[in-house]
Amino acid sequence: MKSIKNTEKTNLHPRNLHRFGYNFELLTQNNPELGKFVFVNQHDIKTIDFSDPQAVKLLNQTLLQTDYGIQNWDIPKNYLCPPIPGRADYIHYIADLLALSNKGKIPEGENVMGLDIGVGSNCIYPIIGNTTYGWSFVGTDIDLKAIENCSTIIEANPKLIDVISLQQQTESRFIFKNIITPEDRFTFVLCNPPFHNSAEEAQKNAARKVNNLNPGKPKTDKPVLNFGGQNAELWCDGGELAFIKQMIYESAKYPMQCLWFTTLVSKSDNLKSIYKTLAKVHPAAIKTIDMAQGQKTSRFVAWSFLSEEQQHTWNFEENRF
Repeated sequence: MKSIKNTEKTNLHPRNLHRFGYNFELLTQNNPELGKFVFVNQHDIKTIDFSDPQAVKLLNQTLLQTDYGIQNWDIPKNYLCPPIPGRADYIHYIADLLALSNKGKIPEGENVMGLDIGVGSNCIYPIIGNTTYGWSFVGTDIDLKAIENCSTIIEANPKLIDVISLQQQTESRFIFKNIITPEDRFTFVLCNPPFHNSAEEAQKNAARKVNNLNPGKPKTDKPVLNFGGQNAELWCDGGELAFIKQMIYESAKYPMQCLWFTTLVSKSDNLKSIYKTLAKVHPAAIKTIDMAQGQKTSRFVAWSFLSEEQQHTWNFEENRF
């Protein structure tokens, strides 16, 4: 009998629970339903068909149950089903960023407060951030159905009730307005901005992604999406760059209320314009942190309006400098 390989994904963060791939033997023990979708590929690696939305959702449900202790996680049909290893990487790299202001030690506990812009229906960043580091979160979204589904996930997991709160952004033109009040202090902001300029662009990209996952199958321009995604999740006028620029300009209105503002940047071509926009609001610090998941290279940009001295005197217990 051939041994099944389980190779280390060295491009994932060293603390990422998924660095050694998926333990399908354990996962299918915890959720036998997933076993129906698991097979051994030509490289002798157990896997699933990542173009199959049912398989991907079951994998996520089982990973969250097995590795993060989350029960009854679910998302509505056609909503974004996130790749958990990549989402976990963003959280771990933010932890490293915060450690720079805490004498090299990652701050843990519910006094560390994150603001997730565009929490979606999956609530994935608050879940991973809380179960890994004990952090608290405010999750915002313009989509009420997404907020309601996050609420359902939280109610099904009592340990999340006091540490994750949700707020709908009722003015879609804005990101922080109505969300950050004068009394609020956030340790960090994170964001996975809408990627595309239009629904048509999102559809073309989805077709390319699914066709790449199935190189031996006939190509399609109208795929069954393995990840779903509503308009607000996948595209906005001006795409990723316009969203991030808006976020930068608005962040300047709350300079003393957040230690680090951060956002994912999927397109490296956007970095030059992002740096130009940041220069206009005069942050005290800017960092670009590279990440790599699978064959895709990503990164996030972080900026702070606090001086280096203020960053190092940030009180993580009281969530202020």
